[in-house]
Amino acid sequence: MPTKVNIGEAKTNFSSLIARAQKGEEIIIANRGKPVVRFEAILESKKRKLGFVKGELPDSFFDELPEGELILWEGNSMIL
Repeated sequence: MPTKVNIGEAKTNFSSLIARAQKGEEIIIANRGKPVVRFEAILESKKRKLGFVKGELPDSFFDELPEGELILWEGNSMIL
């Protein structure tokens, strides 16, 4: 169940409310009893590992494109 505090109390206890939110507690800030803001901890994202897709590229992946397809790709890159 979230903890609900009014704005005045939130001003007085701002640092401790942030610390509680960082520990996972849901903190709701209310204005005259009406909820207006929710404190939520921002979790650090984990670094993604390169090469996470299974499988391998076939050697043909690195072959030159056929002339017609190459023209289409080069034409589209000029639009950008």
